[in-house]
Amino acid sequence: MNLRVLAIARNTFIESLRQPVLLLLLLGNGVLTILITWMSAFSLADIESAEVQGDNKVLLDVGLSTVFGCGALIAGFIATAAISREIENKTILTIVSKPISRWIVVFGKFLGVSGAILIATVIMLVFLLMAVRHGVMSTAADAIDRPVVFYAFGAVILSALAGAWCNFFYRWNFPQVMTLLLLPLILLAYVAMLFTHRDWKLQGALVDIKPQILIACACLAMAVLVLASIAIAASTRLGQVMTIVVCMGVFVLSLMSNYFVGRQVFDNHVVAEIAKATPSDPGKPNLALPGESFEIQLKNAPKPTIRVGDSFFYSPSPTGFPMMTASFPRFQGNLEKGESFLGPDVPPGLVVTKAEGQNLTIKMVGGIALARVGPPLADDFVFLRPTSVRPLWLAVWGAFPNMQSFWMVDAVSQNRPIPPIYLLLVAGYALCQITIFLSLAILLFEGRDVG
Repeated sequence: MNLRVLAIARNTFIESLRQPVLLLLLLGNGVLTILITWMSAFSLADIESAEVQGDNKVLLDVGLSTVFGCGALIAGFIATAAISREIENKTILTIVSKPISRWIVVFGKFLGVSGAILIATVIMLVFLLMAVRHGVMSTAADAIDRPVVFYAFGAVILSALAGAWCNFFYRWNFPQVMTLLLLPLILLAYVAMLFTHRDWKLQGALVDIKPQILIACACLAMAVLVLASIAIAASTRLGQVMTIVVCMGVFVLSLMSNYFVGRQVFDNHVVAEIAKATPSDPGKPNLALPGESFEIQLKNAPKPTIRVGDSFFYSPSPTGFPMMTASFPRFQGNLEKGESFLGPDVPPGLVVTKAEGQNLTIKMVGGIALARVGPPLADDFVFLRPTSVRPLWLAVWGAFPNMQSFWMVDAVSQNRPIPPIYLLLVAGYALCQITIFLSLAILLFEGRDVG
């Protein structure tokens, strides 16, 4: 079985690389990346501590969007050639007529298509990383980053010349040879760029490394693989045009699913946003034990007004999910008496003990510590009750792929650190989505008449 899967994957991989549309979209993305460095000079950004500042925020946003869109198109075209066109041309009969299960065919086709798409995606992302190093040309007086231009164009030209040479003398497929050569050459060019200063002086390799941008690029590559599985599922029943339409439709709708569906899932109301949170006792900075308190300064006047005795909930998300504290009942005791809010029979909770406009004091009450993720932080959102979930909306939201989970541009540009563990969570989510759509592809292909 393993040999059969690998044989189908290898053949599909080679045929996918031979598709001229893959190389055309790949080079088209490179041209668009160049144009973006000239056309992204209108951001007027004021955050200067992030990995991208000023106009480069727009460069990163538009550049990643371009890679995402080109990846969706490549997935549609390549998946169509892998399954749909073979069904139309009856060439798929040479495989299914043999004692090979159809799920092996689908899985092998996906592996081959994914390999070709992943190569194209990595090349496009390296184009973008080199453009971020170059920066936006805000005015005609801005100097060109010559090492970036030299290394990038050198990699493309060398791979094109090698592809033309092999095609002319050995009749090798030009798109296949150029794409396969462009991958190591552009990676080598990127590494050389890291060691080269704008003035052609040697520099440390870590100077131009952007860890948060690399995490965003890795997440985007996983999203493209999810789109590849969707394209494979669609191509088992649809032709080329409709497969591409499905891919682009899912691409657009999945980016908007948070707005249309996601906001209906969680039921809560934001009262205010935290501007500053400091412990009342500097020696107890974690708000971990009963009796500890925090001073909270809000960015805006709370609506509705927060009063003494109100419960205090907080979350980094305006939806209220995930909530940073466990749910707890409203406090009914007397906050003026220690035995009232610290007694062993008092349920744990987080209560407002002082409220003066946008300045609050919150205290941990109860006989035991309240389960919580961490203390309140600046930019967290404040709520007066726990968040409830609407099961029906949650089922609809979960059934459709959510590409916003892979879209990390906002976090990078707003200087919100992306923890490395998030990559594992996104990888798990991508694996689940790929498994679902490949299972659907197998079900659709099992009943498909290919004779």
